[in-house]
Amino acid sequence: MSEDKTRGWFRGSRDTTQIDLGTGAAVGVQHTQQIARGPAAPVHHETVQVDLERVPAPAVSSGDRDPDPAADTGSIALEDVRVRSVEEHLDLILAAAPTPDPIELAVLDAQGLLCAEHVVAVRDLPAFDQAGLDGYAARSVDLFGASLEQPVPLAVVGESVAGPAEPTSIAAGLTQKVAVGSMLPTGADVVVPAVWTDQGQARVGVHAELAPGSYVRLAGDDVRAGDTAVGVGTPIGPAQISLLAAVGRERVLVRPRPRVAVLCAGSELVDVGVVPVPGQVVDVNSYALAAAARDAGAEAYRSGIVPRDRRRLVELLESQLLRSDVVLIAGTFAGGGFDLVQEALAELGQVHFTQVAMHPGPVQAFGRLGRDGVPVICVPGEPVAALVAFEVFVRPAIRLMLGKRQLFRRTVQAVSAQHLVSPLGYRQYVHGQVMRHPDGGYVVEPVGGGDPGGDAVLARMARANCLIVVDEDVTEVEPGGLVTVMPMLLGG
Repeated sequence: MSEDKTRGWFRGSRDTTQIDLGTGAAVGVQHTQQIARGPAAPVHHETVQVDLERVPAPAVSSGDRDPDPAADTGSIALEDVRVRSVEEHLDLILAAAPTPDPIELAVLDAQGLLCAEHVVAVRDLPAFDQAGLDGYAARSVDLFGASLEQPVPLAVVGESVAGPAEPTSIAAGLTQKVAVGSMLPTGADVVVPAVWTDQGQARVGVHAELAPGSYVRLAGDDVRAGDTAVGVGTPIGPAQISLLAAVGRERVLVRPRPRVAVLCAGSELVDVGVVPVPGQVVDVNSYALAAAARDAGAEAYRSGIVPRDRRRLVELLESQLLRSDVVLIAGTFAGGGFDLVQEALAELGQVHFTQVAMHPGPVQAFGRLGRDGVPVICVPGEPVAALVAFEVFVRPAIRLMLGKRQLFRRTVQAVSAQHLVSPLGYRQYVHGQVMRHPDGGYVVEPVGGGDPGGDAVLARMARANCLIVVDEDVTEVEPGGLVTVMPMLLGG
């Protein structure tokens, strides 16, 4: 199966190829059915300007709404006719993603981030010629012709161990016992491994001939003074941390983790620990989205359920705009007029609500609010749709702010084990389980057996390890057909 490194959608043919699961061979082509499904059918792409003074807001359910990057008019803009593609909505968000200024951190705290400076070594590494392993330091010319049958005898004239020591030297026919990391005596150009000798104390027999430089670390072999030890854009992992420490750096300039504030809106929400009465649901989105943001590399602040007082809500939003690089809001918003959250957002900047050609959660919102134009992304209140929207729109923005080159999860082509149905004109994201097929490639099936009513079940989502992506103009995929799969591995 091939790997697709695009933005989580397949740009190839829209036909689904039938695959024999036993052999992995293609056995034919199954054309997808183009089926208009009432409200799921595509809408024309005329943008309608709406006068907010005279026209109420359209119905927006499950927290679906969509903002556009403009922060100068302090209003809610409506795009209730145009259906925006996934790519268009994503491009708006990525274009607005800020570039946080580099910060200096202790090297251990910089793990997982990208270096934002050229770290130049101020001294050679290693700083002196040293033994590469335990053995005997010698001159290579003295070992000519040494073999197991005819060992070369050398006189042992001392021992060198790791740590501070006075310089020593050896002459022809002499050797010095050395420990790994210890200073190499002047005159020696090889270290004979102890196992290649008879390990004598006063005299030692060497059983092998060695080329000059064998098992020796010369001064500056790793890094020379003035060389770049760690460059700009280098991911800082354990190896980079060891190198930074070796060249004497306790702190380093890095691209910081984006600060993401997570809020949830909805009069039906109650905090975890509160027993919900009929009509109430526990706030899971603030936990799930904060965890997803941290998994993507952000520093997430979970602010929980927003207050139901307008003045307090505006103050909360203003405080989050001041402390955050991105504000993420999940919720159920009013139809037929602005609700409390929409009114509060309108005080701080311009927000656009647009249907995006995707399922679940087609209604999304995006805007840039406050004095600094901080991106505010609104995702559906339904938890499964909220996490799908995060994967498609928010995670790439976080990785862009981190300076990552790979913004999107790698995708693979897999054989569908079940029949899949998707609305025409909408890109479908289905939680599934993908596995290796014994004959090669991947096989995937939706969790819950593909029940169309089961897309909101949290337990099924928790069992999934991938998203199955079905393109906008594919309405059916037969068992054995190829689909695009986005593996959902932690940190992947």
